[in-house]
Amino acid sequence: MRIRVINPNTTAAMTALIGDSARLVAAPGTVIEAVNPAMGPVSIESHYDEALAVPGLLAEIARGEAEGVDGYVIACFGDPGLDAARELARGPVIGIAEAAMQYASHLGRKFSVVTTLGRTAGRAWELAERYGMERFCADVHACEIPVLELEDPKARETIADACRDAVAADGSDAVVLGCAGMADLCEFLTEEVGVPVVDGVAAATLTVQSLVTMKLRKSGRGEFAAPLPKKYVGLLADFGIEEREAQA
Repeated sequence: MRIRVINPNTTAAMTALIGDSARLVAAPGTVIEAVNPAMGPVSIESHYDEALAVPGLLAEIARGEAEGVDGYVIACFGDPGLDAARELARGPVIGIAEAAMQYASHLGRKFSVVTTLGRTAGRAWELAERYGMERFCADVHACEIPVLELEDPKARETIADACRDAVAADGSDAVVLGCAGMADLCEFLTEEVGVPVVDGVAAATLTVQSLVTMKLRKSGRGEFAAPLPKKYVGLLADFGIEEREAQA
């Protein structure tokens, strides 16, 4: 089984961290391919960043389809391009916010989300509503650390403090980490905070692995059927869909 874990930003160091986190939970025989697009933002911290990350993400999905990849993880907490990726892919495509919230909902009555910047909190709430997780999500808290500063050794203590404060304020039973760049902190934070801390990279990897093991693929009908054949122009000329691709 081949699972392609896509970091939608272009920062290679974060891609390596994400790949390592996915491999920790992968079963023997599951090959994890951690990749990032060749074009796009170095981090995703706004709607603008997210929109401009999607073409590169979709190029990675298209490449994976040509290479026979079985399933995909979108490793950004905004789950950018998820619907479009599901149109392109034959196998399962799972976003890390989607998976993390669902896993956390199994662990108690409610969870808190701890994310990077406060400006992204609205997107987290939007996704909680979309996934039917709004009743489980107590609140969304920001540690106000930019994505590219998560590697700073001081960041882990700031994130731990934010998790402790969230649990105390919300009375939550679990914490969801709101950024793929926090994936390597899960065990440390669980010990520090005293409640389960859920990393979406691991959760999404296991979800894809389970669906592929069960031989489940998207239905290919209706909204998530392959995109209609169409020509694109200008910078997006390479993204056009040919008839044979639409019928695959």
